Amino acid sequence: MTSRSTQATARTSSEGRAVARTQTLIKGTSGIGTVRKTTLPNGLRIVTETLPSVRSATFGIWAHVGSRDETPTLNGATHYLEHLLFKGTKKRSALDISAAIDAVGGEMNAFTAKEFTCYYARVLDTDLPLAIDVVCDMLTGSLIEEEDVDAERGVILEEIAMTEDDAGDVVHDLFAHTMLGDTPLGRPVLGSIDTVNALSRGQITRFYKKHYDPTHLVVAAAGNVDHNKVVRQVRAAFDKAGAPQGLAAPVAPRAGRKTLRAAGRMELLGRKTEQAHVILGMPGLSRTDDRRWAMGVLNTALGGGMSSRLFQEVREKRGLAYSVYSYTSGFADCGLFGVYAGCRPSQVHDVLKICRDELDHVAQHGISDDEIGRAIGQLRGSTVLGLEDTGALMHRIGKSELCWGEQMSVDAMLERISAVTPDEVRAVARDILGQRPSLSVIGPLKDKQAARLHEAVA
Repeated sequence: MTSRSTQATARTSSEGRAVARTQTLIKGTSGIGTVRKTTLPNGLRIVTETLPSVRSATFGIWAHVGSRDETPTLNGATHYLEHLLFKGTKKRSALDISAAIDAVGGEMNAFTAKEFTCYYARVLDTDLPLAIDVVCDMLTGSLIEEEDVDAERGVILEEIAMTEDDAGDVVHDLFAHTMLGDTPLGRPVLGSIDTVNALSRGQITRFYKKHYDPTHLVVAAAGNVDHNKVVRQVRAAFDKAGAPQGLAAPVAPRAGRKTLRAAGRMELLGRKTEQAHVILGMPGLSRTDDRRWAMGVLNTALGGGMSSRLFQEVREKRGLAYSVYSYTSGFADCGLFGVYAGCRPSQVHDVLKICRDELDHVAQHGISDDEIGRAIGQLRGSTVLGLEDTGALMHRIGKSELCWGEQMSVDAMLERISAVTPDEVRAVARDILGQRPSLSVIGPLKDKQAARLHEAVA
């Protein structure tokens, strides 16, 4: 990604002590879409995107910790902690936290991923100070009481059970395990019943103190926001919480971890489901790989919409599946590419053959210029339409700062997508789709059917 710095100020106090440094990363037209960043002396980064024309604001705090940062015994701790930060602080009970945002018609939530965690609230612009106060209080002042740990354990076990009931979700966890094995990236974000039952308050509290240092956090706000006011309020909240004031070393980048397993692997999970859920895939690209733009175009053309090859071949022409699509997952040091389909168990071999044939054909012969042009147009449109609310904008600038340390304007993103050439798409198709795939399947397949699945990865 690229960033454009139009203004930067760095000051030192009369005693020589470092103070906040502020930059204008993207200068919007007439103040629209202006992105600014302030780095506090304690390492906390605050990024805002100002849009005076809207009446809402979304405030979020991103933590540079996800399930891949857990040891085997701590699997599920990041997600467990996400739940516990809503359970109460010195200032507010769990009810007070939710009632404060509900009382102004706002929305508040959080999510845990493989490499980061995010807590956010979306409110009217006039209620932004409240959202900042509540979310900062949660992140800096959580009590993590023993009774809350015990009570929330049951909630998380129910969440695991709910997820297990949806084979369409579970197959993605199974595919991660097929490709990455028993590694941090290969294990489920929620953890397992055994690991969640074994986690103690002490383990979770130590995990919290280790990973929620200001140098591991990014604050992001988007909408009708005033950057300087956001900085002042966030700084006051962290100062009051006693956050470290000395500039600590930033979190170490995740790199050089060779975790992908050999190609041609297959995992089958037998279940009495109405459909068979399959993912056929192979190693993809990391999120920093320069080829990711061409990969995005390829993914869109291959399985990203109703006009895509896989949708047309599997659903429209043959009626073998209702849901069929391709997707990419990019991590700091590796990535995955997969094709998902849900179909009747009796049709699974036909579906897999069509998918494998299409992958092989595109790897060898590429896709047409017309398909590439259509995919570029679709990707450009979906990029813009996906940023039509302040929540999406907060997500973009927060994740960009956390994962890339840079910001890219929407116009720059559209230019980069448009600049993808047919040769680049065909080259990445050869590199990625030319690999021998692996396969993950969930469904009520009989022994003879299961034995034939090896044909898809031969």
